[in-house]
Amino acid sequence: MKEKKENVEKNNEIIVELNKKIEDLENKLKYKDAELINYRKRKDEEVSSMLKYSGVEFILGILPIVDDIERAIRLDDNKLNDEVSKFLEGFKMIYSNLINMLNSFDVKEIEALGKEFDPKCHQAVLTDSDTTKDNNIVLDVLQKGYIYIDKVIRPSMVKVNINNKGEDNNE
Repeated sequence: MKEKKENVEKNNEIIVELNKKIEDLENKLKYKDAELINYRKRKDEEVSSMLKYSGVEFILGILPIVDDIERAIRLDDNKLNDEVSKFLEGFKMIYSNLINMLNSFDVKEIEALGKEFDPKCHQAVLTDSDTTKDNNIVLDVLQKGYIYIDKVIRPSMVKVNINNKGEDNNE
């Protein structure tokens, strides 16, 4: 009888130990499943982001061309002869088509002139003091900035007004 009781106790200990191992293995399996789910979510978000902004490099390559065309168009039409004016008119058509194409891909120009300086979408490269304007107002846009979908892909290079007018009003 004693032998049987010892065997039952041993078997109970083995059962408890095996149940503990099973529980540990189940917990590890749950942990690995959760880890796999999180990995898939992160990967899906990365792929989604890559696809969402897949055109950035191409657009950044086109923007200097847009800048060059804008500089050509800024020529004064009144001082040009007929042939150059016709040539310039062609540039304006190309520019218009290019801007329409960029807009169709959700590329928008950042409005800057006369707006308050925003470091998220403007890059201050020059400052000036104009007492007729408030502090931190963009006085001039040296290079246009652009937003692609919802991301600034090129900040506007701007000249910002810095003066004491705003501080004087507070005294």
